[in-house]
Amino acid sequence: MDLIRVAVPFFLLAIAAELLWGWWVGRNTYRLNDSFSSLMLGILSQAQKFLRLGVGGVVYAWIGSSVGLDYWRVDAWTTWFVAFVLYDLCYYWLHRISHERQLLWAAHVAHHQSEEYNLSTALRQTSTGFLFGWIFYIPLFVLGLPPEVVVSVGAVNLIYQFWVHTRHVPELGWLEYVFITPSNHRVHHAQNDCYVDKNYGGVFIVWDRLFGTYQPELADTPCIYGIRGPLLSWSPLRALTHIYVDMLNDIRQAASWGERCQVLIAKTGWQPGSIPEAARRQKNDLSQFHVYDPAVASARRVYGGLQILGATLLLLWAQLQVLNGTQAWLIFVMLLWTGVATAWWLEGRAGAPILLFDLARLASLAVFTWVHAADALWGALLGLWWISSVAFLMTSVAARKWQWNGGETSRVGS
Repeated sequence: MDLIRVAVPFFLLAIAAELLWGWWVGRNTYRLNDSFSSLMLGILSQAQKFLRLGVGGVVYAWIGSSVGLDYWRVDAWTTWFVAFVLYDLCYYWLHRISHERQLLWAAHVAHHQSEEYNLSTALRQTSTGFLFGWIFYIPLFVLGLPPEVVVSVGAVNLIYQFWVHTRHVPELGWLEYVFITPSNHRVHHAQNDCYVDKNYGGVFIVWDRLFGTYQPELADTPCIYGIRGPLLSWSPLRALTHIYVDMLNDIRQAASWGERCQVLIAKTGWQPGSIPEAARRQKNDLSQFHVYDPAVASARRVYGGLQILGATLLLLWAQLQVLNGTQAWLIFVMLLWTGVATAWWLEGRAGAPILLFDLARLASLAVFTWVHAADALWGALLGLWWISSVAFLMTSVAARKWQWNGGETSRVGS
């Protein structure tokens, strides 16, 4: 059973509950544009599973068949307990090195780009983690822990991490000494100097206390969320690739092969010394930090909400199907296309090319739905969403409601 897939509806209900609670108490932590970006990345992360990418499963299977290990008993509680604890230890080191080395940071950075902090941030996951993350869990299979147990405790570990992405839960007393909590995980997502690269555990904070990476949340230092080199975009394509692009640019501009090779293994943020000053990336001045929040017409925000609803419907439909390779790739491309096109509207972009890009997307989605969504209920839901999207888009354009409101507004990070 895919526990993550089962948990997704509960994640969405919890997000809705947190949003309503924030409004009720006068402390809303959501913005539609930021939440759109987070949810879109979460959807793509789930859709990436349809593509069956990665070599981890192949390596794990080879270990089991070639090394001749005796697997621990699946029905023994000690197997599950040891697997749960050791999985979190492996996760700690994967997570820590993903912050300390830029090749792994390139995959993990998407989770940290949000300048807000709420339950939707928990769903902001990478689609490229399959490249190297599997390496850190090899010790579990070498020890003989059954693959189905490792997969299950890994899913529970990830599900646990969902609830700690909130600003509405204060410190939790003695639990702060043992477990990852909302308070110590807020620290992990902050870019303040005293908070950077701290609190890496998934379930247990004890690893951070043991290995010197623990930092409590300070009452006199409010967390400023996001990354030091701000993304300044809602596009999932840019979110997933911008560090890889930066690394390729550094490799291209470096003067020696030694520097080019070092780019791949260097500490996060390192650039070759031979790169011109003009090509060096600038970091946030936190004393003047403002969240990225472009001012756009309300019609664009409504359209953005409508598109994330459609992307969610398409994902849920796909999860109920047995997809062939072509269908899986088509769905992933359609979802990515939806994310990029909608992000452009929410960033305040305008012009005929963007409109044509979005209309081509909607036309392609219509064809895909007609050919593949034969189920009456899902076909009707996706069809209704498509008609609503096209009608709203064309009505808004005709009424000139897509005008950018002239500039960009920002709020000081909190």
